[in-house]
Amino acid sequence: MSRDDAESEEPQGQPEQLALIRETVREHKARRPRAKPRTWRGAELAARLPVARVLVDKGLVHLDRFFDYAVPAAMDEEAQPGVRVRVRFGAGEREGRREGGGLINGFIVERRADTDFTGRLAPLAQVLSPEPVLGPELLQLCRAVADRYAGSLADVVQLAVPPRRARVEKQPSPRRPPRPQPPAPGGWTRYPQGPAFLEALAGKGAPRAVWTALPGPHGWADELARAMATTLAAGRGALAVLPDGKSAARVDAALTALVGEGQHVLLTADAGPEPRYRRWLAVSRGAVRAVVGTRAAMFAPVRRLGLAAIWEDGDSGHSEERAPQPHAREVLIQRAVTEQAAFLLGAHGCTVEAAQLVESGFARPLAADRETVRAVMPRVRTAAEGDEGRDPAARSARLPSMAWHTARDALERGPVLVQVPRRGYVLRLVCERCREPARCAHCAGPLQATGEGTALRCAWCARETPEWRCPMCAGTRLRGSVIGARRTAEELGRAFPSVPVRTSGGEHILESVPGRPALVVATPGAEPVPEGDGYAAALLLDGWALLGRPDLRAGEEALRRWMGAASLVRPQGEGGTVVLVAEEGMRPVQALVRWDPAGHALRELADRAELGFPPVSRMAAVTGPPDAVEALLTSAQEAGLPEGAQVLGPVPLPVVEPGRPRRPGDPPPGELWERALVRVPRGSGAPLAAALKTALAGRLARREGPVPHVRVDPLDIG
Repeated sequence: MSRDDAESEEPQGQPEQLALIRETVREHKARRPRAKPRTWRGAELAARLPVARVLVDKGLVHLDRFFDYAVPAAMDEEAQPGVRVRVRFGAGEREGRREGGGLINGFIVERRADTDFTGRLAPLAQVLSPEPVLGPELLQLCRAVADRYAGSLADVVQLAVPPRRARVEKQPSPRRPPRPQPPAPGGWTRYPQGPAFLEALAGKGAPRAVWTALPGPHGWADELARAMATTLAAGRGALAVLPDGKSAARVDAALTALVGEGQHVLLTADAGPEPRYRRWLAVSRGAVRAVVGTRAAMFAPVRRLGLAAIWEDGDSGHSEERAPQPHAREVLIQRAVTEQAAFLLGAHGCTVEAAQLVESGFARPLAADRETVRAVMPRVRTAAEGDEGRDPAARSARLPSMAWHTARDALERGPVLVQVPRRGYVLRLVCERCREPARCAHCAGPLQATGEGTALRCAWCARETPEWRCPMCAGTRLRGSVIGARRTAEELGRAFPSVPVRTSGGEHILESVPGRPALVVATPGAEPVPEGDGYAAALLLDGWALLGRPDLRAGEEALRRWMGAASLVRPQGEGGTVVLVAEEGMRPVQALVRWDPAGHALRELADRAELGFPPVSRMAAVTGPPDAVEALLTSAQEAGLPEGAQVLGPVPLPVVEPGRPRRPGDPPPGELWERALVRVPRGSGAPLAAALKTALAGRLARREGPVPHVRVDPLDIG
C-alpha cells in the first residue's frame, strides 16, 4: 500500500480531532505555572549588605574569581552565604541598566556592603534553595585544592557539593545521637604505638601516622573503625576514605557494630542520588559526625573534624577523574593541616608517598614488631614461570609443580585464591617458536582468543583470522603470553574436576565466598573476602605481567596487589601458604617474601631522590596538540615558572586507533598529541601550578585554539 493510499483511507474528521488535541495541549501548557526567575529590574535592594559575592558555575580558569550581584530586598532573608542561586551571567549595560546574559547557577560566598565594580550591578535572579551547602571551611578547602592542582574553584566545588535534590532538602535530618562510649583498643594492642595513638585521639590531639596494617582478612577494618569510634567518643568528627564500595562497606559494618546506628553515614555512589544527598545533608547540618565513603567523601563537610583517614592510598580509585583530578590523600592531608585534625594513612603495603611523609617528619610510622608480623603472615614461596610439573593436570592448568601441589593440599582445608593479572580469556598471543607477537594482517592490531575453539579476533578492528602463520619463522602454533581469568578458570576446572571454581573481576565482583573448599579466580583488587579464618592458600600467577609494565610505579603497584591478596590468607602457623610465580631475585618479590613493604618503599624513595622523580620533586604533565603544548609552555615560562624548573619532552603519545577504548586524558582517535613533563624541586609546587594556571587562563581568554590538558601530580609518567 502506498503512502497516498494510506492517507486516503483515514476516517473523516481525524485531522480535525488531532488539531483539537494539539490545541488543548497548548492551552494546558500555557496555563501551567512556570517557576521563571524574575528580572528584579528597579526592585528595592536590601537595606543591609546589599551586595552578594557569587561563585558562578563556570569551570574556566580565566573566570576563576567571584562576581558581585545586587540583592533585592525580597531575597534578603534567604540570600545568605553558602546557598545556591541563579544569576544572569554575561549581561551588558544598556542605558544605565544591566540587560542580557544567560541564567547560570552559582553560590553566594559573601554578603558585602559595597563593591569594587564601577558599573551597575545585576540583581540576583533567584535563590534556588535557602540551604547553606557551601560553608566557609568547605570553601577554603576547595580553594586550596584548586590552587594546588592548577584548576578552577568552580570545578572543585562541583566535586565537593552534590547536585541538589529539592524533595530531600525539605525533609528534616534526624537528631544527633549522644556520644558513644570509648571502645576497647582491640587489635591496636598488636602495635607498640597503637594504644598511644588511640589515647591521643581520645585526648583531642592531632597525631599523624602511616599505619602498616598486619595481614588478615578482617583485622584492618575493625581497627580503623575503633580509631573512628575513639574520635567520636571524644566529641569530634571522623572521616575515612576507602578506594571502593566493597572496602567501605566493611568499615561501615565494623563501625556500626561498635557505636550503633545513627552515629555515621556511608557515602558511596551505590546509594543513589537521593539517599546520598540525604546523608550528605545530615553531615552538613551537623546531625552526623562521622563519614565512611569512597573518593568523593574526601570533601564531606564533617564538623569539628578530629580524624581524617585513608586506606590504600596507592589505589587508583583515590584519584579523581574529573578536573582538576585531585587525589584523596593530598586533600585529606590539607584538611588535617587546616582543621588541626589527626591523620591516618593505612594499608597492608606502603607507597613511596607514605614513606616520604615519614621521612619528612610529617607523620610517624605505626607498625608491628617483626615477631608479631611473622606470627600472622602466611608462608610465601616463589616459583619460576617455566617450572612446570610432570603431572599432566599441572601442565594443563599452567601451574608450576609447587603451585599445583600447594593448591591440591590446601583444598582439603578451605578455599584457594588464584590471582590473575587480567580478566578475559587469552589476552595476548605469541608464536610458540620465536615469541613474535601475533598481529592482524589488516591493521597490525594484537590477535586475541575469545574462547576455546573460536577463531582469532583482532582487538582493534575485530576481524577474524582463521589461519595464522608467523611472518618471522612461518610457525603456526601459538601460546599465550598473558592468560586471562576466564581461561585460567577453565584450566583449573580441568585440573581439579571435583572442586567448584568461582571467578571475580570486571563487572562481576564477589564480595565474599564461603569458607568451604573452592578455587576462587580473581583479578587484582577484586579478591572476595573469605568467610572464617581466610584462604588456605593463594597462587599469584604471571607476576611478570605486573612487574613488566612500562611505568615508574610498576614494582610498587605489583607489591601492593600481591600483599592485598596475601593478606587474605591464613597465618603460616595454620598452614596458610602463598606461591608467587615470578623471579625471586626482584626487589618487590623479596619484599613480599620478607613482608617488608616499608623497606621496599624506602629503597624506592632513595631511587626516586637520585633520579629527581616524584614525590621528591613535583611534576605536571601538559598534553595536547603539538602547537598548543609548545605555546602553553612558552606562556608558562613568561608567567614565571619557579627557579630550577625542567621541561622534559615533549614526546609524541601513541595514536589511539578508532574503535579502541580510551582512558581519561587519551587523545581523540586518530589525532597526534604530545606530552611534556614540567619538573620542579619539592616546595615549588605552588608557583608551578600558578604559572600553568596563568598560562591556561591567558590562552582561554585570547581564544588561541585548542587548550592543552594540564595535570599536576600525574599518576602515570612512564
